[in-house]
Amino acid sequence: METANLDGETNLKQRKVVPGFSILNTPFEPLNFNSTVVCEKPNNNLNNFNGFLEKDKKKTGFDIESLLLRGCTVRNTAHASGIVVYAGHESKSMLNNDRPRYKCSKLERKMNKDVLLCVLLLFCMCLIGATGHIYWLETFPSIPIYFIPESDGSFIHPLRAGIYMFFTMIILLQVMIPISLYLSIELVKIGQVFFITQDLDLYDEEKDTRVQCRALNITEDLGQIQHVFSDKTGTLTENKMVFRRCTIMGTEFPHEDNATRLAILAGETDQDEEVIYQQNRQPSLFSLEEIQEGPAGGRVNSNTFARSRFHRPRVIARTPGILAFSSPLETEVLPDQTLLQLVKDAECGRKNAHYLEFFLALAICNTVVVSTKAAQRQRAKRRHNSSHSSSLECMEGLLSRVASLGKLIRGKRSTFPEPVPMDLIESPAHDVPSHNECRTSWGRARTGGNLSVIEDVCYEAQSPDEAALVHAAKAYGFTLKERTPDHVIVQLPQGTLLKFDVLDVLAFDSTRRRMSIIVRHPETNEIVMYTKGADSGIMERLQNSFEDKSHLKSESRNIAYKTQQDLDMYARDGLRTLCFTRKVVSEQAYRNWLVMRQEAMSAIERKEELLMDTATYMENNLTLLGGHRN
Repeated sequence: METANLDGETNLKQRKVVPGFSILNTPFEPLNFNSTVVCEKPNNNLNNFNGFLEKDKKKTGFDIESLLLRGCTVRNTAHASGIVVYAGHESKSMLNNDRPRYKCSKLERKMNKDVLLCVLLLFCMCLIGATGHIYWLETFPSIPIYFIPESDGSFIHPLRAGIYMFFTMIILLQVMIPISLYLSIELVKIGQVFFITQDLDLYDEEKDTRVQCRALNITEDLGQIQHVFSDKTGTLTENKMVFRRCTIMGTEFPHEDNATRLAILAGETDQDEEVIYQQNRQPSLFSLEEIQEGPAGGRVNSNTFARSRFHRPRVIARTPGILAFSSPLETEVLPDQTLLQLVKDAECGRKNAHYLEFFLALAICNTVVVSTKAAQRQRAKRRHNSSHSSSLECMEGLLSRVASLGKLIRGKRSTFPEPVPMDLIESPAHDVPSHNECRTSWGRARTGGNLSVIEDVCYEAQSPDEAALVHAAKAYGFTLKERTPDHVIVQLPQGTLLKFDVLDVLAFDSTRRRMSIIVRHPETNEIVMYTKGADSGIMERLQNSFEDKSHLKSESRNIAYKTQQDLDMYARDGLRTLCFTRKVVSEQAYRNWLVMRQEAMSAIERKEELLMDTATYMENNLTLLGGHRN
């Protein structure tokens, strides 16, 4: 599902049925459901949900991965059936729907103060005039002949005449209140918005979108910014993570060819920021045949044409259908020839099976979602259309504010104009771009089973690091073809499809600094746990005993020492590093651990702490595979 309407995140998030409550190709029958649902009280936390299902005195825990949030959009799913646990104002989306804070610029605050002073001055002047009128009437010993009497022949009392004079003075002196100033400022802001949206320096050529003014009452503060706060470095650096080098079993592979290619691309993207358009490309100035024939009609070498892709100039997208996806800087990896040969030797069963395990860990141990290009294009087109509609809503909100000010002027009211609710002038929050890398998969692989996989895939990752891992594994032939909550399908270099049954996923957290996935290997039928994480969270969990096999213990220490040296070298270069490990779990050990895990999952209180304890219990005696850097 996609939660862009709730938290602004455009990447897809997987949801799954509570374990043990789904039967394949069987419709959900509400009348036959006889379990009890126990969950926590309503809260506004979009990332946390605790509870359990109780059936026949057996508790089955669930978490946020089994909850569909109100306001989210279901993707790649025909339909979904479930039970409503929160409704109305108790839903998480409603609890997060706080009234937007009214934004006020420095100019508007200053103007409000000045208008308030004018109102106070007007009140004082009218009061002085009314008081003087009363004293003036009391100075007459008798009623002047020019005073007009009432209908009953009596004359108005001086105090009552003073009250009338007070309101008369307000009408006479109300021009001191600069109500028309508000209208003048709103008209000036309309002009500012027009010039801002028409500024070519603020135009995004890749997405064919112009800058949008979402808070129209603070445009004058743009030129007075003193501090810029960023939630994370990725907001400014675009989160472009690139696979550079790796170390496997203590051997470092520098990927020199890939480093040369990255240097060329990095130098040219600084100047042109190359863009790859996936569909609805505008007609090119030259066709492919003309390019290959060359300017004089001769043929151009295909290698020359391949190199020319890196010099493609930046093209301005003029139609809303054009989509810009990730550049080759992130999605293409040139494999190291030495490592590639070792992988081929391992495929033939000669030796070095740990190289295969390393790239399987890269492809499996992540949360990357495999989608289709068509679905990705629809999502991008929908976001593009919503951005244009939000701009229209902004202008309509501004015009409604101007209209309200016009009514104030026509009514000659000496009060402040009431602010229009921000939901009329603010469009939805910026869509945070997800790390989407669309790649064309290989042809249909040969396999002994009846596996159906997506041929035209698009990788969507919650972090750019995971996207870089999947593309690095694909460069060596280990292609992630499908991911569901129950299984993962990986295509091997020789074309074989391996379907790994996912038994459990130990999500990453900042305390453990690790993420693990427990799968059943289709070839050996073993339960294998792949773990990735920071070296500080992995090295301390490596196995420290090898059943008294001293040569294995010494070899393992040597591998860990060399790997740590390589990772330290990567860190000194200012690059991100990750370690990868593998562990084979016995059937009995897994069953015993699963009981602890289910008890922690069914807990309502201290659930996060209990789940962390079970993850830490399992993540020990790990076998180091290697590490990599981005």
